[in-house]
Amino acid sequence: MRIWRLKSRTLWRRAVERLIQARFVLGVAAFITALVLNSGASWWLSFSILMLVLLAVVMLSAAFPRTMARQTDTNIHDPAIFSLSGQQLAAQLPDPLIIFDHEGTILYVNPAANNAFPPLARGGALLMHFRAPEMQTLVQSVVADAMARSVDYFERVPVERWYRATVLLLDQAGGADRQYLLSFRDQTEAHRLERMRSDFIANASHELRTPLASLSGFIETLRGPARNDEAARDNFLQIMQKQAERMARLIDDLLSLSRIEMKAHIAVKDQVDLAVVLNHVADSLSPLAAELGVEFERNIDAGPINVLGDRDELTQVFQNLLENACKYGQSGKKIIIELKREGGAIKATIQDFGPGIPDEHIPRLTERFYRVSLETSRAQKGTGLGLAIVKHILTRHRARLIVRSKVGEGSSFTVAF
Repeated sequence: MRIWRLKSRTLWRRAVERLIQARFVLGVAAFITALVLNSGASWWLSFSILMLVLLAVVMLSAAFPRTMARQTDTNIHDPAIFSLSGQQLAAQLPDPLIIFDHEGTILYVNPAANNAFPPLARGGALLMHFRAPEMQTLVQSVVADAMARSVDYFERVPVERWYRATVLLLDQAGGADRQYLLSFRDQTEAHRLERMRSDFIANASHELRTPLASLSGFIETLRGPARNDEAARDNFLQIMQKQAERMARLIDDLLSLSRIEMKAHIAVKDQVDLAVVLNHVADSLSPLAAELGVEFERNIDAGPINVLGDRDELTQVFQNLLENACKYGQSGKKIIIELKREGGAIKATIQDFGPGIPDEHIPRLTERFYRVSLETSRAQKGTGLGLAIVKHILTRHRARLIVRSKVGEGSSFTVAF
């Protein structure tokens, strides 16, 4: 009911404003009409003059709404709200700002607010647009006692965004002349990072808890029923060693990812020859390829092919990509290592001919702890962090990872500088 009362008050006040703005025209019309009626002219002449005057009144009155509409669109050059310099400053601010009066009528909307919450227009009812209960309570409470307040506000459409909304009194005028400022501080990125941190801690805890539980179970068994069973002891110790190695790999990857994130803001300045890096990585992984029955085919342009980068980090990138190709694409029996210049870009590609990756998994491959197949990843001693490390390193190097795959035909991972 309060919303409709505010709306009806707004409509009445706008009608009165238009009558006041047209008072000069209406006064002239009344004066001319009185002269005509008292001049003793014939009735048809009096009637004709009266119709012309009324037509002029209608046309001039119709011009006022258009003028008001233009003011609504621009929301500038209105000294009744605040100074021109103040409006110019508000228009440049990145945070959405809205000024409204004691009745909830919008007086000013800066461009950031128009972009964030369209459509907003001067003269509209604020509470008709922000219908969330927390926003209704916020506005009504500040209007009631003039005490500044803030709440968290969540917009679901067109995209999810979090804001910290604050309402405060702009001046100490009384009654309907009071003006209030509603501002929004975008908290979306902070909420996203907090959610990522929570997910990361949960996933890391889960990944560490599994081998720890296995170790604890085997230790308890060795201290109890299998104390004197030599065959069981040897088998359990071998499994415990694998679980301990898995924990060590996971901790190493977590530390590596943490170090990379700490250096994300530091620009790379060294010249690195990618041809040398790729050949070194291929040589170091040749024993693994031979063990898995995989053959390397190198199509590397003659060097030097230099990029700005950190040699150790780029080595880690291609080592991760080539090792993944060996482990998950070994059924294809061949891996192509390619490095070439394409126009102004330098592209390094690792291509396998294994089972491929379904399309729905490709956008999420670089997420932490994401796996296409959990069993296959663990069987290949994967931690779920390799491609996340690759993504963070390439982000620091201003490079991008392009993944193409077709089920049954293999996958290619291209690093474009």
